[in-house]
Amino acid sequence: MSEIWNLWHGCHKKSEGCQHCYVFRRDAEFEKDSNVVTKTASFNLPIRRDRSGNWKVPSGTLMWTCFTSDFFIEEADEWREDAWLMIRRRSDLHFYMVTKRPERIIQCLPENWGNGYDNVTICCTMENQRRVDERLPLFRELPIRHKAIICEPLLESIDFRDGLGSWTEQVTVGGESGSEARVCDYEWVLNIRRQCIAANVPFHFKQAGALFRKDGRLYNIPRSQQMTQAHKAAIDYHVTQISGQP
Repeated sequence: MSEIWNLWHGCHKKSEGCQHCYVFRRDAEFEKDSNVVTKTASFNLPIRRDRSGNWKVPSGTLMWTCFTSDFFIEEADEWREDAWLMIRRRSDLHFYMVTKRPERIIQCLPENWGNGYDNVTICCTMENQRRVDERLPLFRELPIRHKAIICEPLLESIDFRDGLGSWTEQVTVGGESGSEARVCDYEWVLNIRRQCIAANVPFHFKQAGALFRKDGRLYNIPRSQQMTQAHKAAIDYHVTQISGQP
C-alpha cells in the first residue's frame, strides 16, 4: 500500500533535469506559479485519525513524500522540524523522498537523526555526468541509513567512476515524459546497469520516456506505455550474494 504526501508545493528549477518539470507543466495549466512554495492542506496527513481514533494512513504504508517540491528546499525550513516530528512519530510508515539538493541535507536533519531514521529513504537525482560528479561524492558521505540514486530523466551516458557500493540501495533509471521530452538512449540505460552489476547494486529501469532510442532507431512512446516498455525489457538487476560473505 502506498500514499502520496505532498506536504508543501512549489519548487525552483535546480539543474538540467528540471527543464521540463512535470510540476511546472501541470501548474501552468492552471496559471499557477510553481516557484511559490506553500504548505499544503495535506501537511499533517500522517498523523490524522478517523472517528474511531485510528490512523487514517494505515501502518505499513509507503509514503511518497514531497513529490511536488523538494523536501530540502529553503522556503520549507520553518516547516521541516514539524515534518520530522511526524515522520518520527509514524515509525510504522516508510517515507521515500527524492532531492536535487544534497548540499542542504546535513543542515536540515533533526537533532536525533544519528545515522538516519530506519523509516526514511532519501534519493538523490543525478541526470547527467555533471550532476554525478557534483552530487555523488557528497551524497555518498551523508549520514543516511537508506540511500538510493535516481537517474531520471536520464539525459546522457553516465560514469559513476566506481563510486557505487553497498551504501547504495538502488539505482533507478528513466526517460523523460511530456511533449518536449528529450531523448533517452537504451545504451545509456544498459551502461548504468553494467556499472550496477559490477558494484552489486540493485538496478531498476522504471520507464522508457516519451522519446526513446534503441539501436539507432527513435521511438515515440505514449505515456500509457512508457513504464510497460521498460518492464518488458526485463533488465532489472537484484543483488546477489558476494562470494565469501555469509
